[in-house]
Amino acid sequence: MNETLPILLSIVVVLAVIGGLVPVFLNARRNRQNYTGPRDANDPAPLDPTSQGDAQGGGTLVEDRPETIAPQPAILPEELLEPLAPAAPSLETPLPVEGRLVRLRARLSKSNNALGKGLLALLSRDTIDEDVWEEVEETLLLADIGTDSTMELVDTLRDRVKVLGVRSPEHVQSMLREELIKLVDPSMDRTLNITRHDDRPAVLMVVGVNGVGKTTTVGKLARVLVAEDKDVLLGAADTFRAAAAEQLATWGARVGVATVKSDVDGADPASVAFEAVKVGIETEVDVVMIDTAGRLQNKIGLMDELGKVKRVIEKQATVDEVLLVLDATTGQNGLTQAKVFAEVVNITGIVLTKLDGTAKGGIVVAIQKTLGVPVKLVGLGEGADDLAPFDAESFVDALLN
Repeated sequence: MNETLPILLSIVVVLAVIGGLVPVFLNARRNRQNYTGPRDANDPAPLDPTSQGDAQGGGTLVEDRPETIAPQPAILPEELLEPLAPAAPSLETPLPVEGRLVRLRARLSKSNNALGKGLLALLSRDTIDEDVWEEVEETLLLADIGTDSTMELVDTLRDRVKVLGVRSPEHVQSMLREELIKLVDPSMDRTLNITRHDDRPAVLMVVGVNGVGKTTTVGKLARVLVAEDKDVLLGAADTFRAAAAEQLATWGARVGVATVKSDVDGADPASVAFEAVKVGIETEVDVVMIDTAGRLQNKIGLMDELGKVKRVIEKQATVDEVLLVLDATTGQNGLTQAKVFAEVVNITGIVLTKLDGTAKGGIVVAIQKTLGVPVKLVGLGEGADDLAPFDAESFVDALLN
C-alpha cells in the first residue's frame, strides 16, 4: 500500500498538467485561425469568413474577427494599376455671325464713341465759329482718320451747316452720319474669298507684325468659318515664335479643326505652308488658313521670307485671300506697316484688332484710303467669338450711338 501511493500521486500530477495544456492548445489553434497578419509562404490562405461552404458543399463558416483589427485595403503593384483614360474634349459651338454683329456693335457704342459724341457736341452749338471748326478738325485727327480725310470731311460739314441753318441735334446727327458713312465707303467689297474651287480648297494667308494678335485672329476666324459650316484646315507656318504652333492647334481643337505643324523648332515656314495646302487638297476641305510668323516691316530678310511662303503655296494652289492684321491703337504706325506688307504680298483685306481700346475708329478710314483695301473683320474684345465681319453703316451707327 505504501509502495503504490507515490505512483498514484505521479499519475494525478501528469493528468493535471495535461488538463491545463489542453485549453492553451485550443486557444492557440483558435487564434491561429483568426490571425490576419503575415503568413509563411507555404501556409494556406485563411478562409474568408463571408464565403459560403467549401468545395464539397459544406456549411457556412462565419468567424468573428477581433473588433480592434480594421480591414486593410489591398495594395497592388504599380505596374498593375492602369491610368484612367483622359476624357475626350467636348467641342465648342461658335456663336452665329449675326449675333456677333449685334453684340459687337453694342460694345463699340459704349467704349469707342468719343469720336461721334465729340463731333455731335461741337456741331450742335448755337454758334459755330473758326474755333469750333478747329476743335472738329482736332477731334478727327485724334481719331486717326488722317489729314486728307479730315480736311475733306471738315470742308463738307462747313458747307452743309451753312446751308442747313438749323442745327438741332437730330439734323446734325443725320448729317454727320451720312458724311462718315461716305468716308468709310460701304461700296467696298468686304466678303471673304473663301469659296472652294472645283478641285482644291480656298487658301487664306494671315500676315502682320509681332504683337497684333495674329495667331489669335486665325483661331477666331476659324470659329467664324465653322459657324458658317465650312470645313477648315489650319497651317502653323509661324515656326519662329515659341509655342505658336501649339497655340494655333489649341484654337483649332476647340472647334474640331485640324492643324498641320512641324515638330522641329525653326522649320522652314514655306515647307509647312506647302504641306498644309497639300493635306487640304487631299482631304478636300473648304478652306486652308495659313498663319505666318510676325514680321517687322523693316526687316528685309523676313519680308522676303513672307513672299517666299506665298510663292511656294502657289505651286499647287492660288492664294485667294491675304489678310493683314493691324492693331487699331497703333494709329499712323499701322499705316506704315500696311504699306510695306502691301509691297511684298497682295493684301486683299484688313483685320482690325483692339478696336475697343481707344477712340481710334478713324483708322478704318485712313487704312482704306491709303491702300484701297477694305477692312473686312474687326475684333472688339478678348472673347473667343469677339471677331465679326465689318459693316460700314453699323460701325458708324455705333460711333454715333
